[in-house]
Amino acid sequence: MTALTLSTAGAATLRADALVVGVAKSGKTLAVAPGAEVVDQAFDGGLAAVLETLGASGAEGEATKLPSPAGLKAPVVLAVGLGSAPEDGEAYDAEALRRAAGTAARALAGAKKAAFALPIASPEDAAAIAEGALLGAYAYTAYQENGQGGKKPLGEVALLGAKPRDKAYKAAAERALTVAEEMNRARDLINQPPNDLTPAAFAAAVQAAGKEHGLKVQVLDEKALTKGGYGGILGVGAGSENPPRLVRVAYTHAKAEKTLALVGKGITYDSGGISLKPAGHNETMKCDMSGAAAVFATVVAAARLGLAVNVTGWLALAENMPSGSATRPGDVLRMYSGKTVEVLNTDAEGRLVMADALTKASEEHPDAIVDVATLTGAMVLALGNRTFGIMANDDDYRSAIHEIADEVGEQSWPMPLPADLRKGMDSSTADISNMGERMGGGLVAGLFLKEFVGEGITWAHLDIAGPAFHEGAPYGYTPKGGTGSSVRTLVRLAERTADGEL
Repeated sequence: MTALTLSTAGAATLRADALVVGVAKSGKTLAVAPGAEVVDQAFDGGLAAVLETLGASGAEGEATKLPSPAGLKAPVVLAVGLGSAPEDGEAYDAEALRRAAGTAARALAGAKKAAFALPIASPEDAAAIAEGALLGAYAYTAYQENGQGGKKPLGEVALLGAKPRDKAYKAAAERALTVAEEMNRARDLINQPPNDLTPAAFAAAVQAAGKEHGLKVQVLDEKALTKGGYGGILGVGAGSENPPRLVRVAYTHAKAEKTLALVGKGITYDSGGISLKPAGHNETMKCDMSGAAAVFATVVAAARLGLAVNVTGWLALAENMPSGSATRPGDVLRMYSGKTVEVLNTDAEGRLVMADALTKASEEHPDAIVDVATLTGAMVLALGNRTFGIMANDDDYRSAIHEIADEVGEQSWPMPLPADLRKGMDSSTADISNMGERMGGGLVAGLFLKEFVGEGITWAHLDIAGPAFHEGAPYGYTPKGGTGSSVRTLVRLAERTADGEL
C-alpha cells in the first residue's frame, strides 16, 4: 500500500521524484492553482504559459509532465487539471481534488515518492487529496509475475501544506488512509479470480481480518444453513461444488447507542445457473460479490476508526452454477423467513440470498438496515455505469444516503418503490416469485427485498451494478476492475449514525 505523509517542507526543498501541482481553466486562459506558487516562481511566473504551449487546458483528467527548472529539488513537475477554477473566495470542489490526485498517482506509477502541492484550504481538502492519491495508486498485480507494465504503484504520497501538527489535519489524513486502504481491500477481493475466491475462501478472509481488528465473526456453513432453513442461500448454491456461506462480522463500541446492519450480496461467481447467461456476459461475473466486499470493508473501517456505533455486516456468499443439482426455473424454495418463492429465473439469484440475510439481520432489531448488491442489469440501463440507485422504505433515509454519497464523491440517484409493480411477482404456486414485470426490473428487485425486511425497521437498498466494476480505461482514482463502490458512502453513513445525525 502506498504510504502517506504530511510534510512541513516547502515545494522547492522537498526531495521527491516528482512534484504535483494543479492547473485550472480560468475563462479562456490557464491558471496555476494555489499551492504551486513556489513552482510558478521557479518558472519565472510562466508555468501556465509553458503548459499552454504544450497543449494543456486544465481539464479534469489531464496530466502534463515537465522537467523542473533550477530551484526545485524534484526533477519532474506534473501538472494535473482541476477543471474550472472556482469563483473568488471559493474553495476547489473536493471531488475535483480527489480525481486530480488520483490522475497524478496513476501517472507516477514506478516513482518512489511524489510531493503533492495541490490547493489545500481545509482538512477536508487534505483528506480528499490523500484519498484520491491513495486510491489512484492502486494496482492489482497478485497474478502478474512482473506487475502492470513492470511498474510498481507510487511508493509514497507527501502532502504539502497539510499542517501535520494540526490535530484536525492529522485526523483527516488518518481517516483518508483508513478509508482508502479498506476500499482497496474491497477492490482486491472483487478482482480475485473466482477459482480462488470461493464462498469458503471469502469467509476465511473475514475470519482473518476479524482476528486482526477485534471483530466478532460467525460463519454458517452448508450444514448450519440446512439446519437453519436458509432456503434462498442454499438454493442458489445448490449447483456448485463450492458450498455457500452466511457470514456475520460485527464491530461493537462500548458507547454506541445505535446499531447499523449492513447486508451484502456475495455471489463469488454468477453463471446465471440453469438460466445461463449468454456469451459475453460471463467474463466479469467474479464481481458479483462486490456488495459483500463493500460491507466487509466498511465494518473493518468502522473498527479502525473507532466509531461509536455498532456495525454488523451480513455477507450472503454463494456460487451460482449450472449442474444436475442446481435449482431449476419452476422450483419453489422455502426461505429462512418461512415464505416460499417460485424461482422463474435462476439468474435472479442475488435477491434470493439477500432475502435470507435480510430476514436474519432483522431478527437482531437494528436501528437501520442497508443492503448493497450488484443486483440488476436494469439499474445499469437506467443509471449507467457510474451511478448506483438508492431505494428505501423511508424517504428521508433515502435522501440522507443520497446526500452522503454526494458528499463523499460517489454518484447515486434516489429511486422509487412503486406499489403497483408488486403485483407482477404474484405466484399461483408460492407466496411470491423472484421475477416480476420486465420494465422497471431494478425497482421490482427492490420490492422483492422489501418483503424480507423486519416490520418497523428503517431499510435502504443500494444497487451498485453499474459502478462496482469498471471495464474501461482508468480515470481519476478509478482503476480498471473492482472499484470499491459504496464503501465511502457506507463509512460516512456509519459516522453520521454514530454522531446521532441519523
